[in-house]
Amino acid sequence: MNNTWRVLLVKFIMTLAIAIIAFSILDVNPFGWVLLVALVVTAVNYLVGDLYILPNYNNIAASIADGIMGGLLAVIVGLLTPAFAPGTGALIAFAVLTGIGEYIFHPYMMENTNVSPEQGGHQEGEEGNQ
Repeated sequence: MNNTWRVLLVKFIMTLAIAIIAFSILDVNPFGWVLLVALVVTAVNYLVGDLYILPNYNNIAASIADGIMGGLLAVIVGLLTPAFAPGTGALIAFAVLTGIGEYIFHPYMMENTNVSPEQGGHQEGEEGNQ
């Protein structure tokens, strides 16, 4: 398992735990929709927050952006399906906890040098050439 997949797995587990707290414990939403929100938020926050905002700005900006994007994505899922209905408190909790989690997570990600914007899509080929 290369570093990118390991980092994505850790990020997904963290996001899923936060989504369960916000959308299953604070609100009562079906686990399948909570899982979907966690998957979507993990993917978008990685692609936008970790690969673009974090290297170009800083950890605080990327963490705030990740929290806001997470909350907005949960709202979008809630608008697309009546089965997932997050309350305002759960959305705020999810956004804040996601931002805090990402702030703690980003240094771990930055330590993994194979997980960077420059190498993100090329590391398998690079490993084979070394």
